Amino acid sequence: MKYAIALICLAAPAAAQDSPATFSLPAGCDAYLTVQTASCMVEHHFICAADPAGHQRRVSLDEQGMTYAGEIDAEAQWIASFHALSGHSERLSPNPAEPASLSDLIRDGVDPYDFETLSDEIGTTHYVGQDTLTGRQITIDDVTLHETAYEITAFDPAGTVLWQSQGNEFISRDWRMFLSGTGTVTTPNGIFDKNDSPVEFIFPGEPGFLSTRPKHGCGVAISSADIFEENSNDNL
Repeated sequence: MKYAIALICLAAPAAAQDSPATFSLPAGCDAYLTVQTASCMVEHHFICAADPAGHQRRVSLDEQGMTYAGEIDAEAQWIASFHALSGHSERLSPNPAEPASLSDLIRDGVDPYDFETLSDEIGTTHYVGQDTLTGRQITIDDVTLHETAYEITAFDPAGTVLWQSQGNEFISRDWRMFLSGTGTVTTPNGIFDKNDSPVEFIFPGEPGFLSTRPKHGCGVAISSADIFEENSNDNL
């Protein structure tokens, strides 16, 4: 529960913003990267002194404000998240059957995973999937990313499929994290394609760092991401 509480507290500064200029970080946290994505989303990545070594956090904002707050560990393993649109929080269940590991992915070129998340609001969700390095690299703003192919399925406690997704993402070996890419998502509400790929990397001192305004792909009346938010964990 402590991670859910921390993430909800983390969400408060963004929700309280009257000006769309700059996102306010909680005390004791330092941001190192802002990402403008293709899907009218801006993301801020930061480290908090009170967190365990190697942990880092991300907050995502759309045109209306914060949509997501998450925490990962040094293996890019999902630890906890708060989903603002649905109002629920989740945390990683202890002792995963097959923990996700960025180190294994880099070493072996493939990393299967099998874990559960716990939520006071929506209960237990079981995830099974795999990340595979494709061998392709891209460079954005002088940042080199390595492409992955992914597939993931979410199940309820009875084993019923809640949603499935497959596509391509990216990893940063330097930042030890995943960045979203393109994919196809199947939910009870339908099938849709998504493109959350990074378009710009903005660093401390550069214009647009910690901006609350997304720049790319905005102006769509109804976003398929709203459908996905009701059935998924955003980007794990």
